[in-house]
Amino acid sequence: MSGGMAMPLGVIRQDVRDLHAYPVAPADGLVKLDLMENPYALPPELARALGQRLGTVALNRYPPGEPAEFKRRLAAQAGLPPGSALLLGNGSDELIHLVILACAGPETTVLSPWPGFSMYRLIAAQDRCRFVAVDLRADFTLDLPAFLAAVQTCRPAVIFLAYPNNPTGNCFDRAAIEAILDAAPGIVVVDEAYLPFARQTWISELPRRPNLLVLRTLSKLGLAGVRLGYLCGAPELIAQFDKIRPPFNVNSLTLAAVDFLLDHIGVLDAQAAAIRSSRAALIARLREWVRTRPEAAVFDSDANFFLLRVGDAPRVFAALLRQGILVKDVSASHPLLQGCLRITVGTEAENARFFQALESGI
Repeated sequence: MSGGMAMPLGVIRQDVRDLHAYPVAPADGLVKLDLMENPYALPPELARALGQRLGTVALNRYPPGEPAEFKRRLAAQAGLPPGSALLLGNGSDELIHLVILACAGPETTVLSPWPGFSMYRLIAAQDRCRFVAVDLRADFTLDLPAFLAAVQTCRPAVIFLAYPNNPTGNCFDRAAIEAILDAAPGIVVVDEAYLPFARQTWISELPRRPNLLVLRTLSKLGLAGVRLGYLCGAPELIAQFDKIRPPFNVNSLTLAAVDFLLDHIGVLDAQAAAIRSSRAALIARLREWVRTRPEAAVFDSDANFFLLRVGDAPRVFAALLRQGILVKDVSASHPLLQGCLRITVGTEAENARFFQALESGI
């Protein structure tokens, strides 16, 4: 090392040194069914028009500090109720961080059902908050008595409820969420990342639920590469998170791309409909496949992915990978997920390749 100086790792927080970076598997040349992406590209003519639009963006200038007209258009498309506000983020991950950070303190608790979206736990740790997980029931439904007991005991500042839940794919019972909203001493964030596939929302509840925030992203709709999320809620709450939002957190190319595609949202909606149809067909085919395999099970889903229990998940994952199919092995992440792979719904051709590889790999 230059000058013989020691690497100054000691100045890094110990809890940060103990963390592991979020893993993203290499996927070049593979059928990519691991990250819940929309498998469809934009139609060529629309992609060309988008390219022309992006070519007019002034890259030498910062993005607008407050893109009011863009937010108005997005709010209208999202069905934001009158009297509510929204905040833009660099993906929903940044907004999760802003919500937690605004509440963070030595005694702050973040609460969520588990297994759930891993970023809730990771970001809570990064923001030095206590994360409490309440296990789901064996059928992946909310254990409401246990959850309400945790609310009473822990007094969480923030509760995250993914709707549908990742990685289980199911929407929790609405009456159970109502009970949590009634009992929560702080904020309840309903994360609707998979709204295009569930088509169930809490956004109309915002006017009568001042402790409710609705979190959304455009990633699953087909715009994962532009990284835009938005948080909806009471203006008084949104204003607090806006105070700690980094200036220019959403770049000009993202704003221009989404603004352009809001005029063509029907294309993305049609792709989501195709994914819902493919999901139903693939799960139905797998139901026949698991009938002769006592160790196997396939679970219904309201998202663009589903869980498949295969027994020896690492072996099946490796067998699929050898045949060019990348899925997500979640079997070691929670006891309820033992033997499970998480499968993203692909195109019809990709789904057929997955099923062929699954049959030949086991």
